[in-house]
Amino acid sequence: MDLFSPELLAYCEEHTSPEDDLLRIISRETHAKVLMPRMLSGHLQGKTLELLSKMLRPKTILEIGTFTGYSAICMARGLAEGGKLITVDINEELEDMVRGFFEKSGLSLKIEYVLGNALDIVPKLEGNFDLVFIDADKGNYINYYDLVVDRMSQGGVILADNVLWSGKVLDGGTGKTSKDTEAIMDFNQMVQRDPRVENVLFPIRDGIMMARKL
Repeated sequence: MDLFSPELLAYCEEHTSPEDDLLRIISRETHAKVLMPRMLSGHLQGKTLELLSKMLRPKTILEIGTFTGYSAICMARGLAEGGKLITVDINEELEDMVRGFFEKSGLSLKIEYVLGNALDIVPKLEGNFDLVFIDADKGNYINYYDLVVDRMSQGGVILADNVLWSGKVLDGGTGKTSKDTEAIMDFNQMVQRDPRVENVLFPIRDGIMMARKL
């Protein structure tokens, strides 16, 4: 299910600050060379992440799910002075491409790119987080959330991507849901009921859940 018509999406992008040359290159290279390029954040979502980061001015950002680095670069642009973004991904095949994009961004000294299983890596990271972006395997969304929610700074923000799952979250009563759909639905319900946060689900791209730590 396309949540928005191509024409309406194009209108939104036409009235959003444009991608710069590097982000256009990342998008083009991802679509040309990488399987499932739809996983890329892209123009509208990328600019949303960038502006949120610039408003929050986070000292520490954690991203779970790097893909080709588009979203990491967008968020790293909003880091506070001396801040750091840690991005974790399990796909070693994209490492050279991603590190190349980080170098071209001029932000490589602010970005720590870690390869491995986030469920193993995140508990070993020190300190708290000001901004977390979850965009990895859907079956572990609740596990990732549980790893970070009590380590968020007061007022810190957790973002989770794909929480509308192409509209399949509306299939809950049909008996035709997949495991990933059920995992997303369970995640959305869990966040909705969590007294530690206040939250809003944005219908941006494939849906972004924002939860602010109280």
